[in-house]
Amino acid sequence: MTGFSRGSLKLLFFLIPLAVLAGCKPSAPKDKNMVLIPRGEFIIGSDEVDAEAKALQYGSKKPWFSNERPAHKVSLDDYYMDKTEVTNRGYKEFTDATKYKLPPNWENGTYPVTMDEHPVTHVDWNDAAAFCKWKDKRLPTEAEWEKAARGTDGRRFPWGNEFDIKKVNTLGEYNGTTPIGSFPDGKSPYGLLDMAGNAWEWTADWYMPYPNNTFDDPDYGQVNKVIRGGAWGGIGHYSMPIFVRTSFRVVAKPTELYNDLGFRCAWSSK
Repeated sequence: MTGFSRGSLKLLFFLIPLAVLAGCKPSAPKDKNMVLIPRGEFIIGSDEVDAEAKALQYGSKKPWFSNERPAHKVSLDDYYMDKTEVTNRGYKEFTDATKYKLPPNWENGTYPVTMDEHPVTHVDWNDAAAFCKWKDKRLPTEAEWEKAARGTDGRRFPWGNEFDIKKVNTLGEYNGTTPIGSFPDGKSPYGLLDMAGNAWEWTADWYMPYPNNTFDDPDYGQVNKVIRGGAWGGIGHYSMPIFVRTSFRVVAKPTELYNDLGFRCAWSSK
């Protein structure tokens, strides 16, 4: 006990836990617009088959569902996801604060005044990742995105197994994006909005085959990032409900940007 009084030891034992806690990440995000996705297993992918070769009839070189197989279970720890897609207004707060480059579709340094609550688009993967980092978040992994969209019962759409145009902005019904949360009846099992339609969303992951997938896709590898969720329009000349299914996988190069591609962020304590 040389050099320490009883009072000093009490203070030391009190300060040590505080020092340890100070170096730990908080157990919940600062942003209250985030939703907890609880830990546990869920089904990712699907075993559906394009038996009638519809994809080829519509000009696709890849059979539908081929990159989604096989459906399999994945276990994830607790994490949080933004309830809504990042908006033009939210992205402008980022560009104003950091002097980050603006989306090329903005004019005179901003977006149209009527578009403040629409999802930001014309942002590439690096732009989305930079925004999430600025918010002390990150882009969701592909698995995190799919679980947040479909829950644990393997549903085809965030709201259930049957397509309903009243619950989603797609098929060109509105000829563009709509304000976030415009379709509350289309929410996911965890209450996330616009997980189908409105804007495609970047994920953190490279486009890779699922375990035991036998489809020989030349796009697999560390060249393309996975985007999810479908959008207000379609792919190419076609817009179909299949594109907004929870398991539908599409890719884009990290440097590409589109008028129907945005993002939302994720957060975890680890």
